[in-house]
Parts: sequence; C-alpha cells; structure tokens
Amino acid sequence: MKVATWNVNSVRTRLEQVVDWLKQNPVDVLCLQETKVVDADFPRSPLEDLGYNLYISGQKAYNGVALISQQPLVDVKCGFTPILPDIDPKWDEQKRVITGVIDGVRIVNLYVPNGSAIASEKYDYKLRWLTVLREYLRSLLLLQPAICVCGDFNIALEDIDIHEKVNAANHIMASPAERQALRDVLELGFADAFRKFTSEGGHYSWWDYRAASFTRNKGWRIDHHYLTPILYEQAKSCIIDISPRKLTQPSDHTPVIVEF
Repeated sequence: MKVATWNVNSVRTRLEQVVDWLKQNPVDVLCLQETKVVDADFPRSPLEDLGYNLYISGQKAYNGVALISQQPLVDVKCGFTPILPDIDPKWDEQKRVITGVIDGVRIVNLYVPNGSAIASEKYDYKLRWLTVLREYLRSLLLLQPAICVCGDFNIALEDIDIHEKVNAANHIMASPAERQALRDVLELGFADAFRKFTSEGGHYSWWDYRAASFTRNKGWRIDHHYLTPILYEQAKSCIIDISPRKLTQPSDHTPVIVEF
C-alpha cells in the first residue's frame, strides 16, 4: 500500500497538478491539506474521473483536509469530536482532521496549526491542539493497531530537518515546546517512516516562496508519516517527491510517500 501526504495550498489552484501527479503516481491514498474550499465547491469530478473516492472536510479560504482513495474507505470521521465526544466543539471549528480505514489500516490525515509566532495566541492554540491530538490518537490506538498518521505537522522535529541551524527558542516550527508536544504524541507508539530509510540531512518537504528557497534547497522537513509498530516494521520505503515543487505556480510543499 502506498500513502501520500501533500499540502497543496489550495486544491482548486493546484487541481491540474494533483490530477497529473496521481496519473503518474497512482497511490492507494492521497492525503491533502490546506484544500481551502468548502465541501460543496470541492472539485470532485476530475479526481472521480480517475476512479478515486473522495472524503473531504473543508472551509472557505483556510485549512481543509481530504482523503482521496482508490478503494472506498470505511469508518470515515472528520474532526476530533467523533472520537472525543466530551471535548469542546471549538476544536473542530477549523477543519484539520480526517480519518478513514482501508484494508485494516487507519489513515489519519492532519493539518497541524502553524502557530504564527512564539508566545502568540495562535502559538498557544497550536500547543493545546497537539494535546488534544494526543488524546485523540490514544483513543484510536485502543481500536486499531495499524495506524498511519500523516500530514503537514508544521514542526521540524530535529535540527537535521532544517536547512540551517536556527535559534529554536525563538523560531516557530522549531521551538522546544512545539517539539516536545510532538514528541509527547509520538511516545504513544509512533515512529518516523522517513527516518527509517534516510538518516542524513538535506531532505525537505517545504520551501518558502521567497528568496529562491527551493532552488537553493533552503527547506524544512515538516510533512511526515508516523507509523505504529506493525506498519513501521512493514514499511518498504518513504520518499519525498520534489518534482511538483519544480512546476509553475506550485504549492510550497511537495508530496511525501510511504509504502508498506
């Protein structure tokens, strides 16, 4: 099974690129983030014409996640509250979580908040959101041993995941509190699929649009696949496909594909 994650930074703007990529890379499941469109306006037909099934949770102009699968998914749920019914519904006002099961594997597609700036209100929201995610995944693990959690995490977990050393204490996406919050999630029993196969630096999934960051490979690895032990042992590869980032008007992110 191949599962890809890709923050497309507007699915309508990047629709042709997504369709062309799927034609060349017929993965079993494509997890999209930042679709930036309400469900009624999601461009379904070009993807359904390829034979894919669509499961979407979107909002206007911001956020939004989608699962695009060759086989129909089962037990599809959007947001935290279907799994954590007692939490404040505000955690699902932003469309950032969707999950479904294919061939006994639960796919969890996430768009983790960016956090904006250290000590900001949005930064505090990000840290609290990650604590809710931990409880959400803890509950899912009671139901399903085979889970692939993927998406745009907006966190570079290690210094090796960034093109140059930054002052982590003051840098969004690399601060100690963000990294610890993600490690707390991973301590439930998840491992980084990419690092199973690649230990060196220089591999990134996001490059700023400014300052020719992509051509200079000044990137960050913030798009991840995290696997439970049963899938981690079965994992055959995990690669970053930089080809879509070379296109005209690309997303600032590029796909990451895991095979198990």
